[in-house]
Amino acid sequence: MTQTDRDAENGRDREKEQRGVKRPIAPAAVPEPVQEQIQANFVVVIHPGSKTLRMGRATDTLPISVPHVIARRHKQPGQPRHEDPCLLRDGLNCADSNEQRQNGLKMIDQVIWSRKMSNGVRRTPVSAEQARLYNRQIRPAVLEPNSKVSWTNTTHQPQYLVGEEALYVNPTDCYSIHWPICRGHLNVHSGPGGSLTATLVDLETIWSHAIQKLLEIPLKDLKYYRCILLIPDIYNRQHVKEVVNMLLVKMGFSAVVVHQESVCATFGSGMSSACVVDVGDQKTSVCCVEDGVSHRSSRLSLAYGGSDVTRCFFWLMQRAGFPYRECQLSNKLDCVLLQQLKESFCHLDQDISGLQDHEFRTRFPDSPVLLYQLRLGDEKLQAPMALFYPAAFGIVGQKMTSLLHRSQGDAEDPHDEHFLLTTQSKQDQSSKATADRKSFPKPAGFEGESSMCDPSEKGSLAQDIELGHAQAEGLVTGADAEETSSALLSRKTAMTQFEGKALGMDKAILHSIDCCSSDETKRKMYSCILVVGGGLLFHGAQEFLQHRILNKMPPSFRCLVENVDVITRPKDMDPRVIAWKGGAVLACLDTTQELWIHQREWQRFGVRMLRERAAFVW
Repeated sequence: MTQTDRDAENGRDREKEQRGVKRPIAPAAVPEPVQEQIQANFVVVIHPGSKTLRMGRATDTLPISVPHVIARRHKQPGQPRHEDPCLLRDGLNCADSNEQRQNGLKMIDQVIWSRKMSNGVRRTPVSAEQARLYNRQIRPAVLEPNSKVSWTNTTHQPQYLVGEEALYVNPTDCYSIHWPICRGHLNVHSGPGGSLTATLVDLETIWSHAIQKLLEIPLKDLKYYRCILLIPDIYNRQHVKEVVNMLLVKMGFSAVVVHQESVCATFGSGMSSACVVDVGDQKTSVCCVEDGVSHRSSRLSLAYGGSDVTRCFFWLMQRAGFPYRECQLSNKLDCVLLQQLKESFCHLDQDISGLQDHEFRTRFPDSPVLLYQLRLGDEKLQAPMALFYPAAFGIVGQKMTSLLHRSQGDAEDPHDEHFLLTTQSKQDQSSKATADRKSFPKPAGFEGESSMCDPSEKGSLAQDIELGHAQAEGLVTGADAEETSSALLSRKTAMTQFEGKALGMDKAILHSIDCCSSDETKRKMYSCILVVGGGLLFHGAQEFLQHRILNKMPPSFRCLVENVDVITRPKDMDPRVIAWKGGAVLACLDTTQELWIHQREWQRFGVRMLRERAAFVW
């Protein structure tokens, strides 16, 4: 074509546009990731937990850890004070709660008495009444008249306080307390400060404070920094989208990588494959990771964690006559004390039996330092065992198990998996119809109708789409693709019923491994169970969990698996920072170059970038 011809064609196109004839608009192509050298000291790794925020440069040995809480000053005098609960939760005060708690405790006691100690001797039976008779007589001793602990100074009336300062705000001051993340998701609720917008503002304020004050990075310099954000394995897509938008647009990071906690945990521990059990403060997630890929169908999230063990331990201590009688679950400083007592006294060692004497101190603002004596027996073992018998938590009417559901779609991303599944099914139908026409020629006169779908084909198309959707959820495999719609419906019903059950941690691990596609993968997972997070930091936890898995794993695998290896402290590192450490490792990998979402790309393409660049199926 000559230059004159091209000019003429362009002129015709302009004339068409002027007459109102428009060309079809194709979606803009997402550019290929830019390959560039990245300095790890300009990468900030953020691991937001329900209770603790862990953050640091990728070159730091350890992250800074901050209580993930904010206190906001009331805007109007006389405004009612709101405080998000630390240990209390919905479902504890139902009519059946106490009965369920007692039934769970009976099951725990049966297990305790059925197992012998390592020397072959039966455990010495200890009743709560024996401890109660002693503890009721205890009166605290005054060690110091002044605790030298002060409430946070609010005389200059700061608009907000973060972390430890927020925890030590005097309840009489005009501040409301918010924890922006609850059980791994944004803490959106119907109370004051519970809207999505308010929660995101709290999150931005806490993170900006930590970056500026603790990492000593001026917020105006964030345009030179990148961010790696760790998210739960079972995530809320809308929440992740909003947080990424906050990081790139509101806070001004130049680029972001989003990755899953379980995969980062394997990176941090130096393992290629493992069944990752992340026991956090408010949730426990289980997922099988193989060669840096999280198996979608193996993901489980349990709505209980370390804080539930703390509350259960408090209930057991009360039953045994806990001498600090003013302790309240609604008091945030009492909750901190109970957390410390759980970490100091609780264990999963069957060889520790009988009554033992302990002591603890209370050190609160404007109060003397008090020393309490405390006698406990099996309460220290019963509380952490509730992770395996969650009925003992006494939570009724709440969704206790979550699986990963397929995306419901996003208006900003019309070419998502829904679009792909639908177009794929239509293409399959079209190619099938073409093949049928070639094999069975139509009589003359029917050529015009050959491309039309009859009702049976439409039904087949709908079923294909439904099958595709179920496969995206990880409910069926390719071998099951010929199941009927009623079978798929029954599967979804079973899924809903499954999510209503409170699985013990060991059963959740077995279920997750059983969802893996091949026996070889299952064998790998049984051979390496990696426990991270701070919710299972009990003496004897490794041996206890190993014994539970060995006893309950399918007999067919016992001969295939040489050894069930439960790892609770990989490389002697603190299991609470393993996932963060993996995020720091991720920042240094060459393959991470393909995962960065840049600010300009996000502003142009939005959530589509997560589908295009995420290292997991968005």
